[in-house]
Amino acid sequence: MIRFVGELTLPPGDPRPQGSRMASPTLTEPARALPVWHEADVCVLGGSCTGLFAAVRAARLGARVVIIEKDNCFGGVATTSQVNVWHSLWDTAGERQIIAGLTEEVVERLDRRGVVKRHERNNPSRGFTFNSEELKIELDELAREAGLTICLHTFFAAPLFEDGRLVAVAVENKSGRGAVRARMFIDATGDADLVARLGGETWFANQLQPATACVRVGGWRSLGEVGARVGELIREQGPARGLPPTFAWGGFVPGSDTYMLAATRIHGINPADAAQLSAGEIEGRRQVRVILDLLREAAPEARLSLEALPSRLGLRESRHIRSPYRLSGDEVLSGRTFDDAIAQGSYRVDIHHQDKPGITLRYLDGVEEYHRPGFPSERGRWRPETAENPLFYQIPYRCLLPLACPENVIVAGRMLDVDPLAHAAVRVMVNLNQTGEAAGVAAVLALDTRGGLPAVSVSSLRERLRAGGSAL
Repeated sequence: MIRFVGELTLPPGDPRPQGSRMASPTLTEPARALPVWHEADVCVLGGSCTGLFAAVRAARLGARVVIIEKDNCFGGVATTSQVNVWHSLWDTAGERQIIAGLTEEVVERLDRRGVVKRHERNNPSRGFTFNSEELKIELDELAREAGLTICLHTFFAAPLFEDGRLVAVAVENKSGRGAVRARMFIDATGDADLVARLGGETWFANQLQPATACVRVGGWRSLGEVGARVGELIREQGPARGLPPTFAWGGFVPGSDTYMLAATRIHGINPADAAQLSAGEIEGRRQVRVILDLLREAAPEARLSLEALPSRLGLRESRHIRSPYRLSGDEVLSGRTFDDAIAQGSYRVDIHHQDKPGITLRYLDGVEEYHRPGFPSERGRWRPETAENPLFYQIPYRCLLPLACPENVIVAGRMLDVDPLAHAAVRVMVNLNQTGEAAGVAAVLALDTRGGLPAVSVSSLRERLRAGGSAL
C-alpha cells in the first residue's frame, strides 16, 4: 500500500478524493503585475495529441493559437508515457471507417517514415503500433506547419479576469511568470486543471482506474519463452516483492529490437493530487525494476537492458467535469447516436479494476470477458444475444462543456463528462483525439459568431469537422 505524507482518510460521502492532503499553514503571495507574453484567439492548455490536434484544427481555420505544455514534447500518453498503440479507426466489423481527421493524418505521416505497423481493421486490441520517439518529431512538424505559438516546459498556474471575464491565464516557465491572453480557452490538461481553478463543477469516480508505468526493454528476444511468461512470473513471485496482480501486455517498437512492456499497476492514487502523483511515479519505477529482476533471474543468460522509462505515468482517469449531458455506459454499449456527435469509437469497454485483480472487457456484441492473472479467462455475456449489434458509438458535444464556467472555456480529453462504464471505452487516444479536434473547431466558430461555446451551432460544427477530414 502506498502511503502519502499528510494523507487523510475521509468518511463515506465526503466529496474530496481519498488521500487528500491535510490543511497546512498559509503564506500570502504579494500581488504583482504580469507581463503579457502572448496574445491569441485560442489558448490550449495541454499538448497531448488531443490538445495539439485542437490547436492545429483551430489554426488551420485561421485562428492565432498558443499551446501550453508542461513537458518537453507533444503527444502525452503516446510519447511521454510510451503507450505506443492506437486502436482501430474502423467499426467493429472492419467495414466502415469511423475515425479519420488528424489521427489518420499522423498515422500516414509515420507510415511514410516506416515507423508504424498497421494491424487488422477489426483487431479489438490494437489498430496501429508506432515508434513514440518518431511521433514526437512528427508532432513537432505538425505544430510548426500550423504556425502555432509553442510554449514547452511551461505550466498553467491560474486563470486571470478583467471585469469578471476570463481573459488570460498565468503561466510559469524558465523565463518566470507571465500571462497569455486569449478569447477562447481549451482545457486539455487531462485533469481539468483550468476548470477546477475556475471553480467549475467536477467529480471523481468512486474507483479511479489504476495507472501503468510502461518501459522499453532491449534484448527482449534473448529471453526466449520466458518473455511470454512475464505475467506468470509476476503472479507467482511478485507478491513477495510487493507487486500487485496485473495484466501484462506489450509489443516490439516498429523498426527496432526494443520491446514496450506494460506490466505495472499503480493502485490507489488520484493523479489530480500532487503528493499522490509523485508517489505513484516512484512506485511505477520500483515495479519496473522488480519485474526486470524477475526476468533476469528466470533467464540469467538473457541480455536485457533498460532502454527507457516513461517521463510520466500512463494515467487512465482522474477528475471529470460536470456538463449539460453525461454519456452513459448503456448508451455506449447500445451504440446510441446523437445529433451533436463530434466523435466516434469502436474500442470495447475496458475496465482496469481497483478493487480486484485483472480487467473486464465488454464488447458491443454482448460478449463479456474477465481476465484475471493466473486463471483461465471467464467468458460470458453482459446481455442476451440479439439479431443485430451496434458497430460503433458516439460522443456528444455537450459532454465537453463545463458547468459553472465562463462560456469561452471547453475541455478536450479524458476529463469529459462520462460515467465510469462509458469512460472505460471512450478514454483511449483515438477517441479522445477527436474531442480535441472538435474543441478546436468549436472555438473558432464561437469566435466567428462572437458567442459562447455552448451556443455554437452543432450542425455548423459537424460540417466544419467533416470539411477538415473528420469521419462523422
